[in-house]
Amino acid sequence: QVQLVESGGGLVQPGGSLRLSCAASRSFFIRFSTMGWYRQAPGKQRELVATITSRDSTNYADAVKGRFTISRDNAKNTVYLQMNSLKPEDTAVYYCKLENSNHWGQGTQVTVSS
Repeated sequence: QVQLVESGGGLVQPGGSLRLSCAASRSFFIRFSTMGWYRQAPGKQRELVATITSRDSTNYADAVKGRFTISRDNAKNTVYLQMNSLKPEDTAVYYCKLENSNHWGQGTQVTVSS
């Protein structure tokens, strides 16, 4: 059974940093998969933030380019999202997803506010 568990969200001031983690169950290996981070702000549709392929090719939404970095640790079967220079508009629930599937994590709340 595929399970994705996010962690690392919280309240941070503008300009601050957070690192989100997405731990995947051992039923599949992220090293062979494309993984994605998405976010959904109140009243808005869920949007793609970043993806990383099995060959470490990455892709970012324009709104986060230069500030966010997606990476993974194959040994831990975990995907990360390092978020720097956070802005209030980054406030959302962040979700991890196994691409090309309908498997999502439960989400973790990120709030950027002074």
